[in-house]
Amino acid sequence: MSSAKQVPPQFDASFRARFAELVRWRRDVRRFRSDAVSSELIQQLLTLASHAPSVGFCQPWRFVLVESAQRRAAVIANFKRSNEAALAGYDGERRALYASLKLEGLTQAPVHLAVCADEGAATGHRLGRVSMPETLRYSVVAAIQTFWLAARAEGLGVGWVSIVDPAALCRDLDLPPEWSLIAHLCIGWPQEEHDDPELDRHGWETRLAPSVLAPLRR
Repeated sequence: MSSAKQVPPQFDASFRARFAELVRWRRDVRRFRSDAVSSELIQQLLTLASHAPSVGFCQPWRFVLVESAQRRAAVIANFKRSNEAALAGYDGERRALYASLKLEGLTQAPVHLAVCADEGAATGHRLGRVSMPETLRYSVVAAIQTFWLAARAEGLGVGWVSIVDPAALCRDLDLPPEWSLIAHLCIGWPQEEHDDPELDRHGWETRLAPSVLAPLRR
């Protein structure tokens, strides 16, 4: 192993401005072109995602590329059942607005990626998880965000489909019993580009005012 001291990179003002722009343009995409995404690019993004922080360095993320037509059909059926149940929980104008929203790109996206947490991961030796075991799943979310930003930098769009029954989806994908679903992601080249969230654009919710997000001081 080399004993030479490594020099950390210096990120100048131009890079920081571009990074801020990347964060602002990271959108939840639901409309995809049919163009293929190379497996090499997906692997490159997964490698970057695996550099995300994790509690106790446990690295609990597990990635599942859903490629067979049968498995994808099961995911779509799962979404439809879950979406009908969610719709039933709204009334009046909010119900009509919910019904009008496009909430997934499952039939369009060329890549389906299920991201799971290995609840039985022995790596990390439970460091940091004794008092807060949920940090294992939080670590997977950090990997998802890293993947998302890296994908956006390549021009790819990512959509997080959370309107699913996670236990049923794990069974449909025949996953190990100790894996829990954290996200089902649709990935592909976006049909359109926006710097504002679709749910904001269509009147479902507005961005919180900075005053609401100001930190409490104690």
